Amino acid sequence: MSVEKRVIKKYPNRRLYDTATSSYITLGDVKQLVLDNVELQVLDAKTQEDITRSVLLQIILEEENGGMPMFSYEVLTQFIRFYGQAMQGMMGPFLEKNLQLFSQLQQKMQEQTRAMYGDKAILNTALWGEFMKLQGPAIQNMMASYMEQSTGMFLEMQNRMQEQTKQLFGGFGFPAYPPADDKDKS
Repeated sequence: MSVEKRVIKKYPNRRLYDTATSSYITLGDVKQLVLDNVELQVLDAKTQEDITRSVLLQIILEEENGGMPMFSYEVLTQFIRFYGQAMQGMMGPFLEKNLQLFSQLQQKMQEQTRAMYGDKAILNTALWGEFMKLQGPAIQNMMASYMEQSTGMFLEMQNRMQEQTKQLFGGFGFPAYPPADDKDKS
């Protein structure tokens, strides 16, 4: 069963129209819908083209231009370098899975805090702020270790794919890749 998406139309004057509320909304309102886990789809009002991704990227761009950017120069340049590469198709699912795991970790930590301190939102926010000040480096080390493991798994998967490709196409003797027997003779 698929969830019906909330349709937002973007007009040539760059205004966004929420068809569910029959009113114009801002990019900030779209961001809030995302934060509220509302499934949405943004359509160009004139062409009916799905432009959801470009609107979401616009929200990310505005967030990045705000106070605390999430992506460093190095991360952004790596993203750009992955476009057009053989592994480009795997990068999206890899990032998606890691973000899901990170979200699950965050949710478990919040549940544990609620179990210890109840639903006092102010207390939770203050506690997490203090916790992050004191434990930030430890958490960063834990995340770095996790990312190293993820990188290792990714590289192992890449090596397996290369080996399988060699086995599959090794007998064809492509000009750049001589058959395995020719390598052994030289």
